Amino acid sequence: MIIVIVVIVLIVILALIVLATYNGLVKLRNMCDEAWSTIDVQLKRRHDLIPNLVETVKGYATHETEAFENVSKARAAAIGARTPAEAAKTEGFLTQALGQLFAIAEAYPQLRAVESFTQLQAELANTEDQISAARRVYNGNVQTYMTKCQQFPGALIAGPFGFSPRAFFELEDPTEREPIKVDFSK
Repeated sequence: MIIVIVVIVLIVILALIVLATYNGLVKLRNMCDEAWSTIDVQLKRRHDLIPNLVETVKGYATHETEAFENVSKARAAAIGARTPAEAAKTEGFLTQALGQLFAIAEAYPQLRAVESFTQLQAELANTEDQISAARRVYNGNVQTYMTKCQQFPGALIAGPFGFSPRAFFELEDPTEREPIKVDFSK
């Protein structure tokens, strides 16, 4: 009789551990999804601001068509990104293209004095800050989730219950970390 009670207690304890680990993984997976959703919303906001910014700069720097095309292509690629890895790559290119656009704007003092340009520039800077904060939250959630999936007993539960790895939002190309080089000699 005591052996049956001990076995039942052990089974209940084991079931509680499995249940708690499973629920913890679900919570962390949902936190990753929510954090990615926040990044996605901020990226959409960024993508919506860019055409207005390009049009404003075009009004003053009409001969800089290559830079405008680069921004448009980079924006289109960024809009098409669906995963954190794709987004990180395409957003890196978009950031570089925007850097070139702002460098061009620096060459036009009359453009920097236009209120709509300065407002767009400030709004874009604010959006960039929000994206950066959202990336930190997302990466923190992914780190916690991945750690729980890889540690015992989570490692025993994650695979069989379909808890797949998540990608960090990071720069894949080391050259994207370098400052943007702008050449006005053309």
